[in-house]
Amino acid sequence: MRTMPITDELANLEEQLLEERKKVDVSSHDFSVRELVRMLSESELSITPEYQRKYRWKPAVASTFLESILLGLPIPPIFVATNSGFEWEVVDGLQRLSTLLYFVSDDPAALKIINRRHPLALEDLQKLSQLNGKRYRDLPPNIQRYFGRQPLQVISLTDKSDKSVRFDLFERLNAGSVALTPQEVRACIYRGQFNDFLEKLSEDMSFRALLKVQESNRHDGTFAEEVLKYFAYKNSAATFDGRVKEFLNIYMETASNEFDYTAERDTFQEATKKLLEATSGEPLIRRGANITPRVQFEACLVGVAKLIEEGREVLIPSDDWIHDPELLEASKGGSNTRQRLERRINRAIQLFTT
Repeated sequence: MRTMPITDELANLEEQLLEERKKVDVSSHDFSVRELVRMLSESELSITPEYQRKYRWKPAVASTFLESILLGLPIPPIFVATNSGFEWEVVDGLQRLSTLLYFVSDDPAALKIINRRHPLALEDLQKLSQLNGKRYRDLPPNIQRYFGRQPLQVISLTDKSDKSVRFDLFERLNAGSVALTPQEVRACIYRGQFNDFLEKLSEDMSFRALLKVQESNRHDGTFAEEVLKYFAYKNSAATFDGRVKEFLNIYMETASNEFDYTAERDTFQEATKKLLEATSGEPLIRRGANITPRVQFEACLVGVAKLIEEGREVLIPSDDWIHDPELLEASKGGSNTRQRLERRINRAIQLFTT
């Protein structure tokens, strides 16, 4: 069989593949159900706050999963990431792990991890119908032992792996109906002082009064991401290349290295109050719309903040400033370029100084 020649465009494929694989370091383990429940209860295996509210399996679905374990059916591997202190954090497998805890544990503190008060009672089982209505504590001791010894595969992304690889893994694996948003993923990966800072500022009353989002976005990290965008665009716009997600990832990872939390907080809060004053205490919304145009909102908040940082007076613009043609033009679709970003921020600065 004759080998097809390698085209020029694929000539460096092997080199690229090897380079990317250097960023990934994984290990595979088998753990019993009993051990996984213990690890969850003792926070050795962590379900972060961003994940806790995501346990959504109904009792019938959870019961079917548990029945599958009892029957010895293949269970997909659970993916975790290794954090500092060698704590494992769930990347993919939240529903499965939470169900194990929900069924096996009767410790209120452990059940609180998944926002449940009482252990699961099995229901709607077709194969093992005698177990319907039964909790783990109702099972005969030999069945409890059998269930507790069943192995599940855990694949861990070690602490040697690149942070960008972690983000990619979170996104690739959380692609189902309960997928995390990019900001929720960032909150899992880049945990620490800066992430806590963003979360706290996202609750600011003036900020919340300005930014009106769809109901589905109120609890998915959207507010925290808007705070992140504000700092990234204000402090690092010169590095923006149009790829918003990657730009925010880099800023989130590096920002706290040289970040004046007190000064940045004060400027943010003063800017939101000034912008809220310009909207007469109402959300920033254009005529005919019912949610805030975020691209325009971000530019205006950054523009006002820059004036404050420079010690310049912030003036309240004319009543129809939200519909300024130049600001709208720089904020419309296809606006993810550095030039457009700088243009709309500069226009916002002009509006609030004349």
